[in-house]
Amino acid sequence: MSESPKTKATPPDATLKSTPDTVLWGYIAANLPPALTVKPGQIVEIEALSHQGLTTNKDPEKFFSAYGIPAHEVLSDAKAVYSEVKRPKGASVHILTGPVYVEGAEPGDTLEVRVHDIKFRVPYGVNNTGPGKGVLPKLLKEATAKLIRVDLERRVALFSDEVEIPLNPFMGIMAVSPPTSLGLVSSTPPGAWGGNIDLKFTGIGSSLFLPVFNKGGQFFTGDGHAVQGDGEVDGGAIEISLKPTLQFILHKGKTIKQPRVETATDYLTTGLDVDLNVATRIALQEAVDFLQEEKGMSAADAYALSSLAVDLGIGEAVDVVNLVYAKIPKHIFKSSPEFWYKPT
Repeated sequence: MSESPKTKATPPDATLKSTPDTVLWGYIAANLPPALTVKPGQIVEIEALSHQGLTTNKDPEKFFSAYGIPAHEVLSDAKAVYSEVKRPKGASVHILTGPVYVEGAEPGDTLEVRVHDIKFRVPYGVNNTGPGKGVLPKLLKEATAKLIRVDLERRVALFSDEVEIPLNPFMGIMAVSPPTSLGLVSSTPPGAWGGNIDLKFTGIGSSLFLPVFNKGGQFFTGDGHAVQGDGEVDGGAIEISLKPTLQFILHKGKTIKQPRVETATDYLTTGLDVDLNVATRIALQEAVDFLQEEKGMSAADAYALSSLAVDLGIGEAVDVVNLVYAKIPKHIFKSSPEFWYKPT
């Protein structure tokens, strides 16, 4: 498949393939045997599988054939996972590749996941919704799975004859393993460990910062999206199999409470809670804390600047736990480092 537009890239230090031995289906757990171990700073290309076409009682070839997808365009690892991996009872739908252990990562550290590139593994994706799903659960009376092809040369999703959407690929799920006190955690609700944050700003060129809860960090990814609007309002994006190239940078002794994101133009803090109002307050408090800790502002100035220049948005509104982000533009600062923290 065609690669994403990019500048000259550093070759990955390793590739982690999605096989029945390297994926979890529908959950995240701590202290599983590593699928791969890397040193801080190393770059890894990771195969990820979409769950679309695997959660019905049909073989994925049969599922996609109904939409005109030929057998040779159905990924062999999708067929292998469907045949050989059993989804635990009560688990969610997402297929996650991992865990990746980062040497030296310990609780209290921060793991930065820098997104160098994202490749498309197939030229099609699915938006799947229906009764009980999304922000308007009573809107539809029957399930609708819409297959959407993507034009990888022109970098657009072909929604209809009249509508084309520019592609913005990102991984809906990037996570470290959650605290062991939580046990086996469903892949649906996001949390402080990241997970199903579905935040469209985590595409190529971004960095996601996650607090480390367990030795090695234990990173997972999956739930590829070709494009998605804020909120993921019908319960899905264009769900698609992707192959991200990620660099794992360790910040020893740097502790954060919630996931943070940096792009070329913005800093983003996040708030996560089942109550949207609570999530909003957390995101804003995180922004104020960031402005105090990293920019040296007083609480009063940080609060005032947040009211004048920081935008709040709903990144995720459909997965039990809501995600609100506070977006702090970099251009307002006369001097702004490329990245929040220098790696150690």
